[in-house]
Amino acid sequence: MKSAVHDHGEHTRMRPRLSVVMPSFNQGKFLEDAIRSVLDQSYENLEYIVVDGGSTDESLDILQAYGPQLTHWVSEPDKGQYDAINKGFARTTGDIMAWLNSDDKYMPWTLSLVADIFAAFPHVEWLTSVRPVLWNEQGQPTKIDCTGGISRRSFAKGGNFSGKRSFGRRWIQQESTFWRRSLWERSGARLDTNYPLAADFELWARLFQHADLYGVDAILGGFRMHGDQRSVLQHERYLQECEQILVRNGHWPCSLAESLLRGGLWTMLRPWSLTLPPSPFDRMLTAMGLLYPAPIVAWSGNNWELTTGFSL
Repeated sequence: MKSAVHDHGEHTRMRPRLSVVMPSFNQGKFLEDAIRSVLDQSYENLEYIVVDGGSTDESLDILQAYGPQLTHWVSEPDKGQYDAINKGFARTTGDIMAWLNSDDKYMPWTLSLVADIFAAFPHVEWLTSVRPVLWNEQGQPTKIDCTGGISRRSFAKGGNFSGKRSFGRRWIQQESTFWRRSLWERSGARLDTNYPLAADFELWARLFQHADLYGVDAILGGFRMHGDQRSVLQHERYLQECEQILVRNGHWPCSLAESLLRGGLWTMLRPWSLTLPPSPFDRMLTAMGLLYPAPIVAWSGNNWELTTGFSL
């Protein structure tokens, strides 16, 4: 076992303490890029833990080089990605929590933006970007999508799931999702390792039982497409686990008619999904249960403000 601990002293009081956990295994090709996407932000109240599963590539050299800038790192065998994340979170103390896989990246402003929003709105318990990014293998952004608003009712019906029977094609991007420790503790304070691929999706289902998810109209992070991820190589199994989670937690599956209707409405209404004009059409769709109001955080020109979007 290789490990190191670095003491950063007392918590800085200027901004909330952010705890970021990074699981890794033989991702030396991307690891330094991922680490620098966190450290180069120079966020003054960061608790950053890397849990490596005993890599045999260049990862150990990279961790040793960056070790003095990390709160803690370890390289030892574990029981997989989500076990590593649980291990990392067990060592954290921060008010705001997230994990970033070692082949993905944050934007340069992510931590300060997230901290400012959580500080400005104490009732916001978790948030995610409505502008998810995809990186290519070289770390260049290749796609910026728009999920629209995100609601627990739509999630339960499959609105944030891209299975064959689902109208939804809008994942909640894990790389862009952050939550308060208080919500984490109320929701069980762990990732469910009974889902070896979709424990992130299962966590979202549990968090939704306790709080609404606020969508942030800003770019926070991105998923690197290089073809060697489990979620890509075992995509069908990932979808099967998501279906099991939806059956357990929601009203899945939607009927074929409802799925087609919701999918068609999303195609038409997507450009307006981040605002909810008080039109008779919107009120009719809401009354019919086809349109669900969803909370949004957006920049007003002077500060961050709460508004309402919608999901289907």
